[in-house]
Amino acid sequence: MRLDAALAVDSLADVPAAAAAAEAIGFDAVWSSETQHDPFLPLALVAVHSTRLKLGTAIAVAFARSPTAVAHAARDLAAASGGRFLLGLGTQVRPHIERRFGMPWPAAPAKVIREYILALRAIWHTWQTGEPLAFRGDTYRLTLMSPFFNPGPIEHPDIPIYLAAVNPGMVRLAGEVADGVHAHPLHSAEYLRQVVRPALRDAAERAGRDPRQISLSVSVFTASDEAEAEFVRSQIAFYASTPSYRLVPEMHGWAERAERLGALARRGRWSEMAEVVDDDMLRTYAVVAAPEDLGAALRQRYAGLADRLTLYLPFRPGDRDRFWQRLVRDLAG
Repeated sequence: MRLDAALAVDSLADVPAAAAAAEAIGFDAVWSSETQHDPFLPLALVAVHSTRLKLGTAIAVAFARSPTAVAHAARDLAAASGGRFLLGLGTQVRPHIERRFGMPWPAAPAKVIREYILALRAIWHTWQTGEPLAFRGDTYRLTLMSPFFNPGPIEHPDIPIYLAAVNPGMVRLAGEVADGVHAHPLHSAEYLRQVVRPALRDAAERAGRDPRQISLSVSVFTASDEAEAEFVRSQIAFYASTPSYRLVPEMHGWAERAERLGALARRGRWSEMAEVVDDDMLRTYAVVAAPEDLGAALRQRYAGLADRLTLYLPFRPGDRDRFWQRLVRDLAG
C-alpha cells in the first residue's frame, strides 16, 4: 500500500515548502481537496517544487465545471509534472451543486459523470492527435476546437481519472470507465470487502478491463488520542447524517442512528451529533491505535483491500513529521 498525504495549506505561498516536505518524508502522492480552496491551483506549485511526488485532486467537483475547463487544467498539470498528475473527480450532492456552486443538478448524475469522463478523453485525444473534436453526448456536445485553442500534444497524455464513489452504482461506473476510485472516509473494511471490491471487479470484467489495473484509493479516519477520537466522532456523525451515504451505516444495522443524525442535522443541532457515535461505531469506521501501532493497524485492516491510503488527518510540514516518517516506513515494510 502506498501512503499519500492530504495537502493542508492556508495560502498558496505555503505550497512549495509543503511539497518539498511531503517528498522528503516519502509520501507517494499528495491530494488537494475542494473544500476551502480551489483544488487545482496548489498542485501547479507542487508540480514544479517536487520531482517524484504524484499530485492529484481528491476531489474536484465535476458538475461545477465544464469538461473543457477541467481538460485544460489537467493537461497543464500533467505536462508541468512530467506525467505525475492524477485527476480525481466527484459529483458532490445536489444541495452543494445547486446552492454552493449555483449550477444545475442533473437528473441522472451517474450517466452524466460517465459522459463527462468520456468527453475529457475525447478532448485530450484531439489535442494529442490533431483530429477534429466530435463528441456528441446527451449532455455534452463538443465539436469546436480550432488550432488557436488547441494547446497541442504532451509527453504524458494518459492522465489517470479517479472517481469518488460511495454507493455501488458509482463504483461500477468507475470499474467501467475510470482508472481509480476514491473511497469515502465513511466506510468499513466490511463495506470495502463486500460492496466496493466486488462491484469494481464485476463492472471492470464486463467492460473487458483488468480489475487489477483500477486503483482503490481510500481516505481513512484514524484516532490516536481522545481529542482525535472526538473529532472523528463528529465527522462520522456528519457524514452518516447524509442520505446519499445511508447504505454504509445500514449495512451495519445503524439505519436508525443515521435517521437520528439526519434529524439533528436538519435542526442544526451539530454539537449533539457526536454523542450518537459510540465506541463500536467509531472503531468500525476508524482505525484507533497509538501512534507507534498505527502502521500495523492500518496494514491489518487494509491489506488486500486498498492500493493507496490517505489519512483524513491533514498533512502540514513541520507538524508531526516523525509520525509521518514512521508511518511511511511501517506501511512500506
